[in-house]
Amino acid sequence: MKKVIYPGTFDPITYGHIDLIKKALNIFDNLIVAISDGKNKKYLFSAEEREFLIKKSLFSDLKFKKKNIKVVKFNTLTTDFCKKMKSNIILRGLRATSDFEYEFQLSGMNKKLNHKVETIFLMSDPQNQIISSNLVKEIADLRGNVKKFTTKSVLKHLKLKLND
Repeated sequence: MKKVIYPGTFDPITYGHIDLIKKALNIFDNLIVAISDGKNKKYLFSAEEREFLIKKSLFSDLKFKKKNIKVVKFNTLTTDFCKKMKSNIILRGLRATSDFEYEFQLSGMNKKLNHKVETIFLMSDPQNQIISSNLVKEIADLRGNVKKFTTKSVLKHLKLKLND
């Protein structure tokens, strides 16, 4: 039974992320959405809030079945997390050619850290390729409508967070 790790910050989760989750579930038996809580980034939502929003978005808003998806926080190297979760497959998304250089380098570094780890790249559907968490946060912060980019649970919490 093949299991894939989909690591990211998911700050917040978007329809681009969800598109990749759907595609991964068509390929793999099990998916672990791994929420990175690295120290080098400034987050709008805490790791706990991001975990809550992912679960709410996937299981309440979109009615995904829980049996094939696990949502987990981590703050280690992704390759160490893979070892802990007994998976040697990392899923990464590509939106545009601008993502490729960074993802190529990251994939190579992960391979050097653990030669058993393979990185699989998937692209979201064209309508979701423009979506990024950073742009969603920026648009929401400027009181723009982000309904087309994320779930109702995220919309609600963005509004609460940004109106504080």
